[in-house]
Amino acid sequence: MNWLAHVFLSEQNIDFQVGNFISDPLKGKAWENASEDIKKGMEVHKIIDSYTDSHAVFKQSKKRLKDKGLLKAVIVDFTYDYLLAKNWDKFCNIELNEFMNDFYKNAEKRKIDYPSRPKEIVSNMVSRDLLNYQDLNHLKQAFVRLDRRLSERLSKRDSAISYYEIAQDKMPQLEEDFLEFFPDLIQKVKENTDINKLFHWKI
Repeated sequence: MNWLAHVFLSEQNIDFQVGNFISDPLKGKAWENASEDIKKGMEVHKIIDSYTDSHAVFKQSKKRLKDKGLLKAVIVDFTYDYLLAKNWDKFCNIELNEFMNDFYKNAEKRKIDYPSRPKEIVSNMVSRDLLNYQDLNHLKQAFVRLDRRLSERLSKRDSAISYYEIAQDKMPQLEEDFLEFFPDLIQKVKENTDINKLFHWKI
């Protein structure tokens, strides 16, 4: 799962949400004096990633793409974020634009108390609207951004944009996979969070 899903799969607390999405760029390590909610969010991020990578449906989605490819898992992560946005009303009580804008507003306010690196990551997310996967063009842009971050060695072996047409062609099957998988992931997250702080969820 990518950033939209990680923010959604969080308790409705800005530090928890930030911890959940910021875990990867910080390599899962909270900064000194980070709040307990930041740390909890990071822990839930790890649970989400581990559960997702081992789930049979997620593996099935990867197989729907190329036979071989180093980026298949991250391509499915991005595509599932697009499918979450597409099916948002099935899972969330808050309209998608309202949810994103509330997160951006609260993150911008909260980042003042963060060290420079997490502050930079939050600013980048907000300024570039990186939770926005509301159409296929945004998904394509995410693939392009990923390719810009690849090392020269890896970019010679695989590229995200090379999956775009395949993902488009396979989208009906990938959507079936997502709608089967995501409720399972929600239940897993419920086991590791305070359900009283998940009032934005429909299931």
